[in-house]
Amino acid sequence: MKSTRSSPDPVFCQSYLTEDFDVKLAHSLYLTLLPKWSKYDFILLCVGTDRSTGDALGPLVGTILKQKKVPALHIYGTLDEPVHALNLAKTVTAIHLDHHHPFIIAIDACLGKYEHVGQISVGHGPLKPGAAVQKNLPAVGDMHITGIVNVGGFMEYFVLQNTRLSIVMQMATKIADAIYLACCTLHQQPAQHPFSQSSPTPLFKN
Repeated sequence: MKSTRSSPDPVFCQSYLTEDFDVKLAHSLYLTLLPKWSKYDFILLCVGTDRSTGDALGPLVGTILKQKKVPALHIYGTLDEPVHALNLAKTVTAIHLDHHHPFIIAIDACLGKYEHVGQISVGHGPLKPGAAVQKNLPAVGDMHITGIVNVGGFMEYFVLQNTRLSIVMQMATKIADAIYLACCTLHQQPAQHPFSQSSPTPLFKN
């Protein structure tokens, strides 16, 4: 569901069309998560629903990563089992019951200015799902990843329903590839760069 961010200064913010975007995002995630990697159970909370193309960013990321079998990452929110307004609080409660020391990375779609459509941001702290469309839902996440999928400010529900699936799918794929690369490198497990058969991880060093 469309979110607002609690972190005013993202640690990463670029368009998914940027050259080598997935590697750049993976590097940012790697550096951010490295000090925490051995201390927490890492949770990816992919918020959204497949009933709206614009709001499907989170579940698409979760579905792609479930198929990749990412090491040391517990994934909540897929196209088959979405995490949305009706079950968000219950899911967060279940995470804290099932995981001793969870570190939650929340992913959700946003609306924004026309010139910012396609931007993907990483920030510290929680995001507030549904706040921009007047939904009173709990803030979630120890850090967050958001993607601006369309233009906001007017008839948000209609805009989300009529967002191009192509853009959302491309953004979700880039986010998922970056998370996969970062986690494989942190876990010291070989992974293949999705766009180059000659570029195995580690793609970067600390």
